[in-house]
Amino acid sequence: MFKFKTLFFSNENQTIILEYQCIHLLLISYLHYPNQTVMRKLSIVFLFVLFITLHSIAQTGQILNPDQVVTTEHTVTVKGNKIPYKAIAGTLPVYGDSGKIIAGVFFTYYERTDIKDRSTRPLIISFNGGPGTSSVWMEMGYTGPRLVNVDDEGYPVQPYGIKENPFSLVDMADIVYVDPVNTGYSRITGNAAPSKFFGVNADIKYLAEWLSTFVTRYSRWTSPKYLIGESYGTNRVSGLALELQNRQWMFLNGVVLVSPTILGVERTGPVDMASRLPYYAATAWHHKMLPADLQSKDLTDLLPEVEEFTINELIPAITRGGSLDDDKRKAIAAKMSRYSGLKEKVIIQRNLNIPAQFFWKELLRDKGYSVGRLDSRYLGIDKQDAGDTTDYNAELISWNHAFSPAMNSYLHDELNYKTDLKYYMFGPVSPWDRSNDRTGENLRLAMAENPFMHVMVQSGYYDGACDYFNAKYNMWQLDPGGKMKQRISFKGYRSGHMMYLRKSDLETSTNDLREFILKTLPKPGQAAQYNQKF
Repeated sequence: MFKFKTLFFSNENQTIILEYQCIHLLLISYLHYPNQTVMRKLSIVFLFVLFITLHSIAQTGQILNPDQVVTTEHTVTVKGNKIPYKAIAGTLPVYGDSGKIIAGVFFTYYERTDIKDRSTRPLIISFNGGPGTSSVWMEMGYTGPRLVNVDDEGYPVQPYGIKENPFSLVDMADIVYVDPVNTGYSRITGNAAPSKFFGVNADIKYLAEWLSTFVTRYSRWTSPKYLIGESYGTNRVSGLALELQNRQWMFLNGVVLVSPTILGVERTGPVDMASRLPYYAATAWHHKMLPADLQSKDLTDLLPEVEEFTINELIPAITRGGSLDDDKRKAIAAKMSRYSGLKEKVIIQRNLNIPAQFFWKELLRDKGYSVGRLDSRYLGIDKQDAGDTTDYNAELISWNHAFSPAMNSYLHDELNYKTDLKYYMFGPVSPWDRSNDRTGENLRLAMAENPFMHVMVQSGYYDGACDYFNAKYNMWQLDPGGKMKQRISFKGYRSGHMMYLRKSDLETSTNDLREFILKTLPKPGQAAQYNQKF
Protein backbone atom coordinates (compact mmCIF):
# COMPACT_ATOMS: atom_id res chain seq x y z
CA MET A 1 0.00 0.00 0.00
CA PHE A 2 1.35 3.46 -0.95
CA LYS A 3 1.24 6.03 1.87
CA PHE A 4 1.53 9.80 1.37
CA LYS A 5 0.04 11.92 4.09
CA THR A 6 2.36 14.91 4.63
CA LEU A 7 2.97 17.86 2.32
CA PHE A 8 5.91 20.24 2.74
CA PHE A 9 6.04 23.78 1.43
CA SER A 10 8.82 26.31 1.87
CA ASN A 11 8.15 29.98 2.48
CA GLU A 12 11.32 32.01 3.10
CA ASN A 13 12.56 30.83 6.50
CA GLN A 14 9.33 29.04 7.30
CA THR A 15 8.62 25.39 6.46
CA ILE A 16 4.91 24.68 6.64
CA ILE A 17 3.90 21.10 7.37
CA LEU A 18 0.29 20.09 6.74
CA GLU A 19 -1.10 16.64 7.38
CA TYR A 20 -3.93 15.52 5.10
CA GLN A 21 -5.19 12.01 5.70
CA CYS A 22 -7.66 12.51 2.89
CA ILE A 23 -4.81 12.38 0.35
CA HIS A 24 -3.87 9.02 1.75
CA LEU A 25 -7.43 7.79 1.29
CA LEU A 26 -7.71 9.11 -2.27
CA LEU A 27 -4.50 7.42 -3.32
CA ILE A 28 -5.68 4.14 -1.81
CA SER A 29 -8.88 4.46 -3.86
CA TYR A 30 -6.85 5.32 -6.93
CA LEU A 31 -4.68 2.21 -6.60
CA HIS A 32 -7.55 -0.12 -5.69
CA TYR A 33 -9.59 0.94 -8.72
CA PRO A 34 -7.04 1.27 -11.55
CA ASN A 35 -9.66 0.72 -14.26
CA GLN A 36 -12.08 3.33 -12.99
CA THR A 37 -11.35 6.23 -15.33
CA VAL A 38 -13.71 8.59 -13.49
CA MET A 39 -12.09 7.89 -10.14
CA ARG A 40 -8.64 8.37 -11.68
CA LYS A 41 -9.62 11.74 -13.17
CA LEU A 42 -11.33 12.92 -9.99
CA SER A 43 -8.28 12.00 -7.95
CA ILE A 44 -5.95 13.92 -10.23
CA VAL A 45 -8.21 16.98 -10.25
CA PHE A 46 -8.62 16.91 -6.47
CA LEU A 47 -4.88 16.59 -5.84
CA PHE A 48 -4.16 19.44 -8.24
CA VAL A 49 -6.70 21.74 -6.57
CA LEU A 50 -5.43 20.77 -3.12
CA PHE A 51 -1.85 21.48 -4.14
CA ILE A 52 -2.72 24.94 -5.45
CA THR A 53 -4.75 25.71 -2.29
CA LEU A 54 -2.06 24.60 0.12
CA HIS A 55 0.67 26.31 -1.87
CA SER A 56 -1.34 29.53 -1.70
CA ILE A 57 -1.73 29.15 2.08
CA ALA A 58 1.97 28.45 2.43
CA GLN A 59 2.87 31.60 0.55
CA THR A 60 0.91 33.72 3.03
CA GLY A 61 3.08 32.52 5.94
CA GLN A 62 0.04 32.37 8.17
CA ILE A 63 0.53 28.82 9.40
CA LEU A 64 2.96 28.24 12.25
CA ASN A 65 5.81 25.79 12.05
CA PRO A 66 6.01 24.72 15.72
CA ASP A 67 9.71 23.85 15.58
CA GLN A 68 11.90 26.34 13.75
CA VAL A 69 14.34 29.10 14.69
CA VAL A 70 16.36 31.85 13.08
CA THR A 71 19.76 32.83 14.53
CA THR A 72 21.41 36.24 14.13
CA GLU A 73 24.58 37.80 15.56
CA HIS A 74 24.68 41.17 17.38
CA THR A 75 26.52 43.36 19.87
CA VAL A 76 25.36 45.72 22.61
CA THR A 77 27.28 48.09 24.86
CA VAL A 78 26.42 47.54 28.53
CA LYS A 79 28.06 49.61 31.25
CA GLY A 80 30.72 50.71 28.77
CA ASN A 81 31.60 47.18 27.60
CA LYS A 82 30.82 45.84 24.13
CA ILE A 83 29.04 42.51 24.52
CA PRO A 84 28.73 40.04 21.60
CA TYR A 85 25.65 37.83 21.59
CA LYS A 86 23.42 35.78 19.35
CA ALA A 87 19.66 36.05 19.19
CA ILE A 88 17.66 32.90 18.52
CA ALA A 89 14.05 33.67 17.56
CA GLY A 90 11.54 30.99 16.77
CA THR A 91 9.30 28.24 18.05
CA LEU A 92 9.72 25.11 20.11
CA PRO A 93 6.99 22.45 20.35
CA VAL A 94 4.62 21.68 23.17
CA TYR A 95 4.06 17.92 23.28
CA GLY A 96 0.78 16.36 24.36
CA ASP A 97 0.34 13.25 26.48
CA SER A 98 0.60 11.04 23.40
CA GLY A 99 3.85 12.66 22.30
CA LYS A 100 2.30 14.57 19.41
CA ILE A 101 2.90 18.27 18.94
CA ILE A 102 -0.08 20.28 20.19
CA ALA A 103 1.31 23.82 20.05
CA GLY A 104 4.31 25.90 19.09
CA VAL A 105 5.62 28.39 21.66
CA PHE A 106 7.51 31.38 20.31
CA PHE A 107 10.60 32.62 22.16
CA THR A 108 13.61 34.87 21.77
CA TYR A 109 16.81 33.69 23.40
CA TYR A 110 19.84 35.90 23.89
CA GLU A 111 23.12 34.11 24.53
CA ARG A 112 26.48 35.81 24.99
CA THR A 113 28.89 34.34 22.44
CA ASP A 114 32.29 34.89 24.09
CA ILE A 115 31.46 32.57 27.02
CA LYS A 116 32.55 28.94 26.75
CA ASP A 117 31.54 27.47 30.12
CA ARG A 118 27.83 28.03 30.84
CA SER A 119 27.71 25.83 33.94
CA THR A 120 28.03 28.90 36.17
CA ARG A 121 26.40 31.44 33.86
CA PRO A 122 22.86 32.33 34.97
CA LEU A 123 19.87 31.66 32.72
CA ILE A 124 16.95 34.08 33.16
CA ILE A 125 13.53 32.86 32.01
CA SER A 126 11.16 35.79 31.50
CA PHE A 127 7.36 35.93 31.32
CA ASN A 128 4.83 38.74 31.15
CA GLY A 129 1.22 38.42 32.17
CA GLY A 130 -2.26 39.34 31.03
CA PRO A 131 -2.71 36.32 31.16
CA GLY A 132 -2.96 36.92 27.39
CA THR A 133 0.02 39.15 26.70
CA SER A 134 3.40 38.32 25.19
CA SER A 135 6.81 38.88 26.75
CA VAL A 136 7.40 42.00 24.66
CA TRP A 137 7.23 44.34 27.66
CA MET A 138 10.21 43.14 29.65
CA GLU A 139 12.13 42.13 26.52
CA MET A 140 11.90 45.57 24.91
CA GLY A 141 11.53 47.65 28.06
CA TYR A 142 13.60 46.06 30.80
CA THR A 143 16.32 43.41 30.57
CA GLY A 144 16.80 42.71 26.85
CA PRO A 145 19.59 44.13 24.65
CA ARG A 146 17.25 46.51 22.83
CA LEU A 147 14.94 49.18 24.26
CA VAL A 148 11.76 50.62 22.84
CA ASN A 149 12.06 54.29 21.88
CA VAL A 150 10.35 56.29 24.65
CA ASP A 151 11.23 59.45 26.54
CA ASP A 152 12.85 59.43 29.99
CA GLU A 153 9.47 59.12 31.73
CA GLY A 154 8.24 56.30 29.47
CA TYR A 155 5.97 58.21 27.09
CA PRO A 156 5.92 57.27 23.37
CA VAL A 157 7.83 59.37 20.87
CA GLN A 158 8.19 59.30 17.11
CA PRO A 159 9.85 58.03 15.06
CA TYR A 160 8.98 54.63 16.47
CA GLY A 161 11.80 52.19 16.91
CA ILE A 162 14.43 50.76 19.21
CA LYS A 163 17.82 51.64 20.65
CA GLU A 164 20.52 49.84 22.59
CA ASN A 165 19.80 49.04 26.23
CA PRO A 166 22.85 50.16 28.23
CA PHE A 167 21.35 48.46 31.33
CA SER A 168 20.62 45.04 29.76
CA LEU A 169 21.49 41.94 31.79
CA VAL A 170 22.86 40.09 28.75
CA ASP A 171 26.40 40.85 29.92
CA MET A 172 25.97 38.74 33.07
CA ALA A 173 23.22 36.27 32.11
CA ASP A 174 21.61 34.62 29.12
CA ILE A 175 17.91 35.40 28.80
CA VAL A 176 14.95 33.68 27.17
CA TYR A 177 11.64 35.51 26.71
CA VAL A 178 8.69 33.16 26.40
CA ASP A 179 5.33 33.89 24.74
CA PRO A 180 2.66 31.49 26.09
CA VAL A 181 0.15 30.00 23.65
CA ASN A 182 -1.92 32.57 21.72
CA THR A 183 0.43 35.41 22.62
CA GLY A 184 3.13 36.76 20.31
CA TYR A 185 3.51 34.21 17.49
CA SER A 186 2.64 31.19 19.67
CA ARG A 187 -0.29 29.10 18.46
CA ILE A 188 -2.18 25.88 19.08
CA THR A 189 -1.62 23.27 16.34
CA GLY A 190 -3.99 20.52 15.34
CA ASN A 191 -7.08 19.88 17.43
CA ALA A 192 -5.73 20.42 20.94
CA ALA A 193 -8.38 21.72 23.34
CA PRO A 194 -7.93 25.31 24.57
CA SER A 195 -8.40 24.01 28.12
CA LYS A 196 -4.94 22.43 27.78
CA PHE A 197 -3.48 25.93 27.87
CA PHE A 198 -5.92 28.55 29.17
CA GLY A 199 -6.07 28.32 32.94
CA VAL A 200 -3.96 28.92 36.02
CA ASN A 201 -2.84 25.32 36.41
CA ALA A 202 -2.98 24.23 32.77
CA ASP A 203 -0.70 27.15 31.90
CA ILE A 204 1.83 26.14 34.54
CA LYS A 205 1.80 22.47 33.53
CA TYR A 206 2.47 22.84 29.80
CA LEU A 207 5.00 25.65 30.26
CA ALA A 208 6.98 23.51 32.72
CA GLU A 209 7.12 20.74 30.10
CA TRP A 210 8.14 23.27 27.46
CA LEU A 211 10.90 24.69 29.66
CA SER A 212 12.29 21.21 30.18
CA THR A 213 12.48 20.83 26.41
CA PHE A 214 14.13 24.23 26.03
CA VAL A 215 16.73 23.65 28.76
CA THR A 216 17.59 20.26 27.26
CA ARG A 217 17.85 21.51 23.69
CA TYR A 218 20.08 24.44 24.63
CA SER A 219 22.17 22.49 27.18
CA ARG A 220 21.37 24.63 30.22
CA TRP A 221 20.66 22.00 32.88
CA THR A 222 23.78 22.83 34.88
CA SER A 223 23.28 26.62 34.77
CA PRO A 224 21.87 28.60 37.73
CA LYS A 225 18.28 29.47 36.79
CA TYR A 226 16.03 32.41 37.56
CA LEU A 227 12.37 33.01 36.77
CA ILE A 228 11.11 36.56 36.37
CA GLY A 229 7.44 37.34 35.85
CA GLU A 230 5.46 40.54 35.62
CA SER A 231 1.80 41.05 36.61
CA TYR A 232 -0.05 37.77 35.89
CA GLY A 233 3.39 36.46 35.00
CA THR A 234 3.99 36.39 38.77
CA ASN A 235 1.25 33.74 39.08
CA ARG A 236 2.97 31.90 36.27
CA VAL A 237 6.48 31.89 37.76
CA SER A 238 5.26 31.24 41.31
CA GLY A 239 3.44 28.13 40.13
CA LEU A 240 6.31 27.11 37.86
CA ALA A 241 8.78 27.24 40.75
CA LEU A 242 7.05 24.26 42.36
CA GLU A 243 6.02 22.50 39.13
CA LEU A 244 9.57 22.60 37.75
CA GLN A 245 10.94 21.31 41.03
CA ASN A 246 8.46 18.48 41.60
CA ARG A 247 7.57 17.40 38.05
CA GLN A 248 10.60 18.33 35.92
CA TRP A 249 13.28 18.01 38.64
CA MET A 250 14.60 21.44 37.74
CA PHE A 251 15.68 23.63 40.66
CA LEU A 252 15.92 27.41 40.75
CA ASN A 253 18.19 29.91 42.45
CA GLY A 254 15.67 32.72 42.40
CA VAL A 255 12.25 34.05 41.46
CA VAL A 256 11.61 37.74 40.73
CA LEU A 257 8.05 39.06 41.03
CA VAL A 258 7.56 42.31 39.12
CA SER A 259 4.29 44.07 40.02
CA PRO A 260 2.79 40.90 41.51
CA THR A 261 -0.90 40.02 41.59
CA ILE A 262 -2.51 38.67 44.76
CA LEU A 263 -1.14 35.16 43.89
CA GLY A 264 -4.22 33.44 45.21
CA VAL A 265 -3.55 34.83 48.70
CA GLU A 266 -6.99 35.43 50.22
CA ARG A 267 -7.90 39.01 51.14
CA THR A 268 -11.51 40.12 51.42
CA GLY A 269 -13.60 42.55 53.45
CA PRO A 270 -11.75 45.11 55.58
CA VAL A 271 -8.26 44.04 54.48
CA ASP A 272 -9.17 44.35 50.80
CA MET A 273 -10.89 47.71 51.31
CA ALA A 274 -8.19 49.29 53.44
CA SER A 275 -5.07 48.04 51.69
CA ARG A 276 -5.50 50.38 48.72
CA LEU A 277 -4.86 53.52 50.79
CA PRO A 278 -1.03 53.55 50.64
CA TYR A 279 -1.23 53.47 46.83
CA TYR A 280 -3.79 56.31 46.91
CA ALA A 281 -1.40 58.33 49.06
CA ALA A 282 1.48 57.80 46.62
CA THR A 283 -0.67 58.89 43.69
CA ALA A 284 -2.02 61.94 45.48
CA TRP A 285 1.53 62.89 46.51
CA HIS A 286 2.69 62.67 42.88
CA HIS A 287 -0.14 64.94 41.70
CA LYS A 288 0.42 67.36 44.60
CA MET A 289 -3.03 66.80 46.09
CA LEU A 290 -1.96 66.34 49.73
CA PRO A 291 -1.80 68.92 52.54
CA ALA A 292 1.40 70.99 52.56
CA ASP A 293 3.01 69.19 55.51
CA LEU A 294 2.61 65.80 53.82
CA GLN A 295 3.49 67.12 50.40
CA SER A 296 6.80 68.45 51.73
CA LYS A 297 7.88 64.95 52.79
CA ASP A 298 9.76 62.60 50.52
CA LEU A 299 7.52 59.82 49.21
CA THR A 300 9.47 57.09 50.97
CA ASP A 301 9.15 58.96 54.27
CA LEU A 302 5.40 59.45 53.81
CA LEU A 303 4.39 55.90 52.88
CA PRO A 304 5.43 54.11 56.10
CA GLU A 305 3.20 56.53 58.01
CA VAL A 306 0.23 55.68 55.77
CA GLU A 307 0.96 51.96 56.04
CA GLU A 308 0.92 52.13 59.85
CA PHE A 309 -2.41 53.96 59.80
CA THR A 310 -3.83 51.39 57.39
CA ILE A 311 -2.83 48.41 59.53
CA ASN A 312 -3.41 49.80 63.00
CA GLU A 313 -6.44 52.07 62.54
CA LEU A 314 -8.21 51.72 59.20
CA ILE A 315 -8.62 47.94 59.05
CA PRO A 316 -10.02 47.78 62.63
CA ALA A 317 -12.37 50.70 61.88
CA ILE A 318 -13.78 49.12 58.70
CA THR A 319 -14.09 45.82 60.58
CA ARG A 320 -16.49 47.48 63.05
CA GLY A 321 -18.78 48.54 60.19
CA GLY A 322 -22.02 50.09 61.41
CA SER A 323 -21.01 49.72 65.06
CA LEU A 324 -18.28 52.36 64.66
CA ASP A 325 -19.37 55.48 66.54
CA ASP A 326 -19.86 58.70 64.56
CA ASP A 327 -16.95 60.60 66.06
CA LYS A 328 -14.53 57.77 65.35
CA ARG A 329 -15.90 57.38 61.83
CA LYS A 330 -15.40 61.09 61.17
CA ALA A 331 -11.85 60.99 62.58
CA ILE A 332 -10.92 58.02 60.38
CA ALA A 333 -12.47 59.69 57.31
CA ALA A 334 -10.53 62.86 58.04
CA LYS A 335 -7.26 60.92 58.10
CA MET A 336 -8.17 59.03 54.92
CA SER A 337 -8.92 62.37 53.26
CA ARG A 338 -5.60 63.74 54.44
CA TYR A 339 -3.69 60.78 52.97
CA SER A 340 -5.71 60.22 49.78
CA GLY A 341 -6.42 63.72 48.50
CA LEU A 342 -10.16 62.98 48.39
CA LYS A 343 -12.84 65.00 50.15
CA GLU A 344 -13.84 63.80 53.61
CA LYS A 345 -17.53 63.99 52.69
CA VAL A 346 -17.01 61.62 49.75
CA ILE A 347 -15.23 59.10 51.98
CA ILE A 348 -18.03 59.13 54.57
CA GLN A 349 -20.65 58.76 51.84
CA ARG A 350 -18.85 55.58 50.72
CA ASN A 351 -18.58 54.08 54.21
CA LEU A 352 -14.78 54.41 54.27
CA ASN A 353 -14.55 52.13 51.22
CA ILE A 354 -13.03 53.80 48.14
CA PRO A 355 -12.90 51.47 45.10
CA ALA A 356 -9.90 51.95 42.85
CA GLN A 357 -12.03 52.75 39.79
CA PHE A 358 -13.69 55.57 41.69
CA PHE A 359 -10.35 56.92 42.94
CA TRP A 360 -8.93 57.09 39.40
CA LYS A 361 -11.95 59.17 38.39
CA GLU A 362 -12.32 61.29 41.54
CA LEU A 363 -8.81 62.45 42.45
CA LEU A 364 -8.44 65.00 39.63
CA ARG A 365 -12.12 65.30 38.69
CA ASP A 366 -12.20 69.04 39.43
CA LYS A 367 -9.18 69.54 37.15
CA GLY A 368 -10.81 67.67 34.25
CA TYR A 369 -8.57 64.59 34.29
CA SER A 370 -8.61 60.95 35.29
CA VAL A 371 -5.49 59.02 36.33
CA GLY A 372 -4.12 55.79 34.87
CA ARG A 373 -4.84 52.36 36.30
CA LEU A 374 -1.46 50.69 35.74
CA ASP A 375 0.50 53.90 36.22
CA SER A 376 -1.30 56.80 37.88
CA ARG A 377 1.26 59.33 36.67
CA TYR A 378 -0.55 59.14 33.32
CA LEU A 379 -3.54 61.41 32.73
CA GLY A 380 -6.69 60.71 30.72
CA ILE A 381 -9.58 62.86 29.55
CA ASP A 382 -13.11 61.45 29.69
CA LYS A 383 -16.21 62.41 27.75
CA GLN A 384 -17.71 63.77 30.94
CA ASP A 385 -16.25 64.53 34.35
CA ALA A 386 -19.27 63.00 36.08
CA GLY A 387 -19.45 59.30 36.85
CA ASP A 388 -17.63 56.66 38.86
CA THR A 389 -15.33 55.09 36.25
CA THR A 390 -12.86 56.24 33.61
CA ASP A 391 -13.44 55.88 29.87
CA TYR A 392 -10.12 54.14 29.16
CA ASN A 393 -6.72 53.21 30.58
CA ALA A 394 -4.52 56.17 29.66
CA GLU A 395 -1.26 54.37 30.37
CA LEU A 396 -1.97 51.16 28.44
CA ILE A 397 -2.92 53.00 25.26
CA SER A 398 0.31 54.96 25.57
CA TRP A 399 2.41 51.81 25.96
CA ASN A 400 0.81 50.03 23.00
CA HIS A 401 1.54 53.16 21.00
CA ALA A 402 5.28 52.65 21.55
CA PHE A 403 5.74 48.87 21.85
CA SER A 404 3.66 47.40 19.02
CA PRO A 405 5.39 49.04 16.03
CA ALA A 406 8.80 48.61 17.65
CA MET A 407 8.41 44.87 18.34
CA ASN A 408 6.99 44.01 14.92
CA SER A 409 9.77 45.90 13.19
CA TYR A 410 12.47 44.44 15.43
CA LEU A 411 11.48 40.81 14.90
CA HIS A 412 11.12 41.19 11.15
CA ASP A 413 14.06 43.47 10.35
CA GLU A 414 16.75 42.87 12.99
CA LEU A 415 16.08 39.30 14.08
CA ASN A 416 15.09 38.29 10.53
CA TYR A 417 12.03 36.34 11.65
CA LYS A 418 9.78 36.42 8.59
CA THR A 419 6.10 35.55 8.88
CA ASP A 420 2.71 36.99 8.03
CA LEU A 421 1.27 35.80 11.34
CA LYS A 422 -0.13 38.54 13.54
CA TYR A 423 2.04 39.23 16.58
CA TYR A 424 -0.42 39.17 19.47
CA MET A 425 0.38 41.91 21.96
CA PHE A 426 -2.80 40.67 23.66
CA GLY A 427 -4.09 37.35 22.39
CA PRO A 428 -7.36 35.39 22.60
CA VAL A 429 -7.08 33.25 25.75
CA SER A 430 -10.65 33.42 27.04
CA PRO A 431 -12.22 31.81 28.92
CA TRP A 432 -9.34 31.57 31.40
CA ASP A 433 -9.87 29.10 34.24
CA ARG A 434 -8.86 30.93 37.44
CA SER A 435 -10.08 28.24 39.80
CA ASN A 436 -7.79 26.66 42.40
CA ASP A 437 -5.19 29.41 42.23
CA ARG A 438 -2.64 28.41 44.86
CA THR A 439 0.36 29.99 43.17
CA GLY A 440 1.42 31.91 46.27
CA GLU A 441 1.38 28.73 48.33
CA ASN A 442 3.20 26.94 45.49
CA LEU A 443 5.98 29.49 45.77
CA ARG A 444 6.17 29.16 49.55
CA LEU A 445 6.46 25.38 49.33
CA ALA A 446 9.07 25.58 46.56
CA MET A 447 11.16 27.89 48.77
CA ALA A 448 10.78 25.61 51.76
CA GLU A 449 11.88 22.60 49.71
CA ASN A 450 14.83 24.38 48.13
CA PRO A 451 17.18 26.29 50.50
CA PHE A 452 18.94 27.84 47.50
CA MET A 453 15.81 29.66 46.31
CA HIS A 454 15.40 33.39 46.98
CA VAL A 455 12.56 35.75 46.01
CA MET A 456 12.66 39.44 45.17
CA VAL A 457 9.59 41.64 44.70
CA GLN A 458 9.77 44.77 42.52
CA SER A 459 6.83 47.20 42.63
CA GLY A 460 6.05 50.68 41.37
CA TYR A 461 4.43 52.98 43.93
CA TYR A 462 2.03 54.34 41.28
CA ASP A 463 0.70 50.97 40.12
CA GLY A 464 -3.03 50.80 40.87
CA ALA A 465 -3.68 47.36 39.36
CA CYS A 466 -1.07 45.42 41.36
CA ASP A 467 -0.26 47.92 44.07
CA TYR A 468 2.91 47.86 46.11
CA PHE A 469 1.25 47.50 49.54
CA ASN A 470 -0.63 44.39 48.45
CA ALA A 471 2.70 43.05 47.18
CA LYS A 472 4.06 43.50 50.69
CA TYR A 473 0.97 41.80 52.10
CA ASN A 474 1.74 38.82 49.84
CA MET A 475 5.22 38.59 51.31
CA TRP A 476 3.94 38.67 54.88
CA GLN A 477 1.37 35.94 54.23
CA LEU A 478 3.62 33.69 52.15
CA ASP A 479 5.92 33.30 55.13
CA PRO A 480 3.68 33.86 58.16
CA GLY A 481 6.18 32.27 60.53
CA GLY A 482 9.03 34.46 59.33
CA LYS A 483 11.33 31.47 58.80
CA MET A 484 12.33 32.52 55.27
CA LYS A 485 12.23 36.31 55.58
CA GLN A 486 15.97 36.56 55.00
CA ARG A 487 15.36 35.09 51.54
CA ILE A 488 12.54 37.47 50.55
CA SER A 489 13.24 41.10 49.63
CA PHE A 490 11.21 44.08 48.42
CA LYS A 491 12.21 46.97 46.15
CA GLY A 492 9.97 49.96 45.39
CA TYR A 493 10.21 52.47 42.53
CA ARG A 494 8.75 55.89 41.70
CA SER A 495 6.75 54.74 38.71
CA GLY A 496 3.96 52.31 37.91
CA HIS A 497 3.28 48.76 36.76
CA MET A 498 6.18 48.79 34.30
CA MET A 499 8.51 50.71 36.55
CA TYR A 500 11.39 50.20 34.13
CA LEU A 501 9.89 52.61 31.57
CA ARG A 502 11.11 55.53 33.65
CA LYS A 503 14.81 55.83 32.81
CA SER A 504 16.06 56.43 36.35
CA ASP A 505 14.04 53.45 37.62
CA LEU A 506 15.32 51.30 34.74
CA GLU A 507 18.86 51.85 35.92
CA THR A 508 17.97 51.25 39.58
CA SER A 509 15.81 48.18 38.97
CA THR A 510 18.33 46.46 36.69
CA ASN A 511 21.03 47.11 39.30
CA ASP A 512 18.74 45.51 41.88
CA LEU A 513 18.41 42.48 39.62
CA ARG A 514 22.17 42.23 39.24
CA GLU A 515 22.70 42.38 43.00
CA PHE A 516 19.95 39.79 43.58
CA ILE A 517 21.51 37.34 41.13
CA LEU A 518 25.04 37.79 42.43
CA LYS A 519 23.83 37.39 46.03
CA THR A 520 21.97 34.17 45.28
CA LEU A 521 24.70 32.36 43.36
CA PRO A 522 26.01 29.79 45.87
CA LYS A 523 29.72 29.47 46.41
CA PRO A 524 31.42 26.42 44.87
CA GLY A 525 30.75 23.42 47.06
CA GLN A 526 28.08 25.17 49.13
CA ALA A 527 25.39 22.69 50.22
CA ALA A 528 21.64 23.30 49.89
CA GLN A 529 20.66 22.59 53.47
CA TYR A 530 19.18 24.07 56.62
CA ASN A 531 21.48 24.21 59.61
CA GLN A 532 20.01 23.79 63.07
CA LYS A 533 21.17 26.41 65.54
CA PHE A 534 22.42 24.99 68.83
